[in-house]
Amino acid sequence: MKPPHFWYHEPATLLEKLMALLLQPLGPVFATQVATRIRNAKSAKVDAAVICVGNLTVGGTGKTPVAIALLGALREAGINVQALSRGYGGSVKGPLCVDLGRHTARDVGDEPLLLARAAPVWISRNRRAGAEAAILHQAEVIIMDDGHQNPQLHKDVSILVVDAEAGWGNGRVFPAGPLRENFDDGLARADAIVLMIPAPDYEPDYDRLGLTEVEVPVLKAWLEPDSAPPADTLFAFAGIGRPEKFFNALAKAGARIGGTKAYPDHHEFSRNDLRQLRSLAEAAGAQLMTTEKDLVRIPAPDREGITAWPVRAVFEEPARATALLEQALDAAAARR
Repeated sequence: MKPPHFWYHEPATLLEKLMALLLQPLGPVFATQVATRIRNAKSAKVDAAVICVGNLTVGGTGKTPVAIALLGALREAGINVQALSRGYGGSVKGPLCVDLGRHTARDVGDEPLLLARAAPVWISRNRRAGAEAAILHQAEVIIMDDGHQNPQLHKDVSILVVDAEAGWGNGRVFPAGPLRENFDDGLARADAIVLMIPAPDYEPDYDRLGLTEVEVPVLKAWLEPDSAPPADTLFAFAGIGRPEKFFNALAKAGARIGGTKAYPDHHEFSRNDLRQLRSLAEAAGAQLMTTEKDLVRIPAPDREGITAWPVRAVFEEPARATALLEQALDAAAARR
């Protein structure tokens, strides 16, 4: 979905003001439903350390790159780590292990295809069943990509990923705003916060984010490209939570931008979309450039002439991220 303008900005039109006013009473209703579901659930403890990488808002914050970074760190340490995802946008209910040679985004969603490049990934609408399947395949640690609001599994460490620029938007709960639940409720269940900043020298406004007096560790991280963008003029397109982040990052890296086009998060690109994009790029004398997450949603035969710009999450203090992983391992060991 494409976030309404008034989630992150003052309503600019009479229609936006009316929508914001009409939706405002629905936020507390949704928040109560989420809180009740979490409070009444019995979270299952499994024979593996469970680390959840989630968020409090609808839309992209950078949690999947953070999850990939943690998967890589654990694998480098010689630990059998596997990922667990609901498979948002896919048709598979699972439990099922993602096969990069067979599955598409229509099967398992886009994010699991990216995670599967780093470690085995299980798709399961029932998170407990997915975790048990991973454990049957010798998983010592399970990284949940998303799921902070899912109470089916006990989390040994729950990490909230926050976009330091966008923050919590207007501070209201969906559909009146971008929050998935009441801010205080979600924060109370977190063991750490990762602030995704646009660049290493960016200083977050902790007061605006409400994080000046939190009792959990707050880590800073950013997305760093694997390489410089091509020297050609680029026509950039993206269907992620905040497409402008991708466009701005390309420009900041020195790319020559001949045009941009934004789509809703998890957008499924049609043949007509691709024809239009190619026409726009040709008119601008540009090469088509998108994100890795968008590229995996485009069928392989239709990717000709489209390039992705890979990025990875980098922690300002890697040792603090490692400490969170050790915390989860210690907690799981204490249960045995």
